[in-house]
Amino acid sequence: MEDTLLGEQLLTGDKNAYKQMFIKYYSPLCEYVSQYIPDPDAEELIQDLMVFIWENHRTIVITHSLKSYLFMSARNRCLNAIKRNQYHEKVHSKIYDKLKDQFEDPDYYFVNELTENIDKAIQELPETYRETFTLSRFGEHTNAQIADELGVSVKTVEYRISQALKILRVKLKDYLPLLPFLYL
Repeated sequence: MEDTLLGEQLLTGDKNAYKQMFIKYYSPLCEYVSQYIPDPDAEELIQDLMVFIWENHRTIVITHSLKSYLFMSARNRCLNAIKRNQYHEKVHSKIYDKLKDQFEDPDYYFVNELTENIDKAIQELPETYRETFTLSRFGEHTNAQIADELGVSVKTVEYRISQALKILRVKLKDYLPLLPFLYL
């Protein structure tokens, strides 16, 4: 069938014309596009074009020939795909640059997990133990300073810290070799 007649019938929604167009142009369009993008992507691009043509056959305007319309459409879609891939490569490159240090450090994820577990375990301590323990270990206060600040005896501070350490040792037993502050 001649392209002009095929194009006219296609625009009216003739399924036979669509089938003939598909059979006639699918392979040449795939070969044309595969010069610029990988074969699987080329086939997908042409399949999308064919679906687009069928779904929009009432609104498509073919000014020259069906063949030139198909190849121009394929070329434009190919250029858009290349542009999209270049954009994705730029984004991936930027993300890689930001994250490469984390990927090169295998302990990065372990440290995050450890930190989360320590924070959670400390937050689960009874309030008086938690307050005393954080002042001692992270606030770098002496037991006497903590006792003055909390209005309790030094013996109470020592008891609270020892109880907090016992609880934390149980909760964080899998990480004990890495937690020197639990032994002080």
